[in-house]
This record gives sequence, C-alpha cells and structure tokens, in this order.
Amino acid sequence: MPQVRRVCVFAWGGAAVSWELSTPGRLVPSLATCAAFLLLATGCALHIRRGLVAELRRSQEIAGAAQRALLRPMPRRMEGLTLAAAQLSASRGAAVGGDLYEAVPTVHGVRVVIGDVRGHGLPALGAAAAVLGAFREAAYDERSLGGVLVRMERALGRHVRDRARSEHPAACPAEPESPSAEEFVTVLLLQIAPDGTLLALNCGHPWPYLLRSRGSAPDPAPHVTALRPTRVHLLDGGETMPPLGVVPVPADPRPYPCGELRPGETLFLHTDGAEEARDAAGAFFPLRSVLAEATAPLTPARLVAGVHAALLRHTGGRLADDVALLVLRDDRT
Repeated sequence: MPQVRRVCVFAWGGAAVSWELSTPGRLVPSLATCAAFLLLATGCALHIRRGLVAELRRSQEIAGAAQRALLRPMPRRMEGLTLAAAQLSASRGAAVGGDLYEAVPTVHGVRVVIGDVRGHGLPALGAAAAVLGAFREAAYDERSLGGVLVRMERALGRHVRDRARSEHPAACPAEPESPSAEEFVTVLLLQIAPDGTLLALNCGHPWPYLLRSRGSAPDPAPHVTALRPTRVHLLDGGETMPPLGVVPVPADPRPYPCGELRPGETLFLHTDGAEEARDAAGAFFPLRSVLAEATAPLTPARLVAGVHAALLRHTGGRLADDVALLVLRDDRT
C-alpha cells in the first residue's frame, strides 16, 4: 500500500504540472502553482518514507524475535564445554533460514543437534522449527539417542502433513498418504558423555571436524597461551542414514561410537552450505584448509568469527545456501 500511494501522489503531481505548463498565457502563475505542487509532493513523499522506515524497523524487530525463538543464543559454557555458534541466511533480508542447531545438558551428557532443511530462507522455517522443537523436548526425556531421533522424525511428519492439508485442503481432507509438501532434513545428533565419549546418529549430514593442537598428545592444559598449528581430522562416524523425511528411520536406531573429545580438543560442526559455497570462479570454499590454518589456542567464538569472515570473503557476500556453524571445545580437566 505505501508503494501504491507513492505512485499515485507522483502521478497526480506530474499530471498537474504538465497541465499548468501547457496552459498558454499563464507562465508566472503556472510556475507558482508548480512550485506549490512540488512542495506538496515532497511532503507526501517524506511522510510515506517515514512510514516505510517505521514498517521496516518493525519487520526487523519481528525477524529478530523469530531468530531468538528458533535459534536461541548459545550459552558460552555448558558442562565443562565452551560453545559458540552462528547462522547465515542466503535469503536477502532474512535473519533466519532452514539451518538449525542446539545443545542441551542432560543426565546422559551434552546432546547436540545440527541440521539443514531442504531449501533455504523463510520457506524452510516451519520444518526447522518442528524438528528443533522436538529435539528440545526429547533430548531431556529419551534415554537413548535413537529415541530422540524417532521423536524428531515424527514431528517432521506432522509438519509435512499439516502443510499439505493447508496448501491442498480439497485434495487432503483427512490424513494424506502421500503429502504433496515434500520436505526432508539432514540431521546430525551427537552425545558427549562426561568422560568425553562420543555417540552419533547421522541422517545425511556432513560429519564434523575434530581439531587438536599438533603434537604427540592432546594438550592437557587448554589455558596455555603458546601458539601452535592445528591438526584437523574428519570425525569417523561410519555410514549415514538417509535424511529425515525420505524414508522412515528404524524403530530403534543404534548410535555409533565415534571416539572421544579430550580436554583441549574442539569439535567443529557445520551445514553443507559452508563447504559448498563457491566464489566467482566456481571454486568451493576450502573449509578444512581454513581450519588447519587456525592457530591454537583459539576460542570457539574467534574460530566461528574467523570462518564466518573467510566465508564471506570467498563468496563476495553472496551465499547460495544457508550456513550454520557450531563449535564446542572441551575445557574439562
């Protein structure tokens, strides 16, 4: 509506000025009338601009509230772990997108999820909210990591069916057998036990990187200030399952033991938008090389900021997909 009003004001003013200037014998009165018309049009334009600025500010506040509700600010420390996270939306002007992450402390250890909804930006927000909400509930209630995954799959299925009914109510008056709103989510579930043991369930998501300082043994004192190069290992989690929403997950999925997170070591979790980002020449973002160039000790917050900046430099600020980064460092002794 503000755009329509602006067009109408300028069209009316232009027609009035043209009529006045084309009337013979009235040059001076016409110029005065044109000046009055221009002043009126300028006032209307300024009023409309103030309304647009206020509307934009309200939209930004709503987007910020949605981001804080979906991706809550990550606590700096949790059960001896130091955390940092960031999310970049590929949709211009969008504060959130289809990537999701969360970490919660439970009696079984710290449970972590990172995922990526098919597509990006605001259209993927509903599926991300459904999966993330289910994780936040199930992570505390379920004894096994497999039970958490099953609950997340059920939540995604309900979201897909509800969306199918809302988009095609005539075709789906009851429970649709083959919903037209097809969505799938890649998900990585991790459980970090108090002794550092790692369990994982992966549904089509990139495996995280394990970072440690170069040397014969992991550094037992993470507070040491000497700078050391970083060794980067891809976490070995075995075979992955299909993404959620493609095929049903097993009734009792068994998590895969994939090593330990020792004091001073860091886990770097990401969505595929990071490694698949391209520059103007089509070259992929060298995520592993960027991580290897980091020098220890490096806090999770600085590591996230550094990768974030390198990613924007590589792509020229033009992302083709949403990107989520989550870093956890074990500071336990």
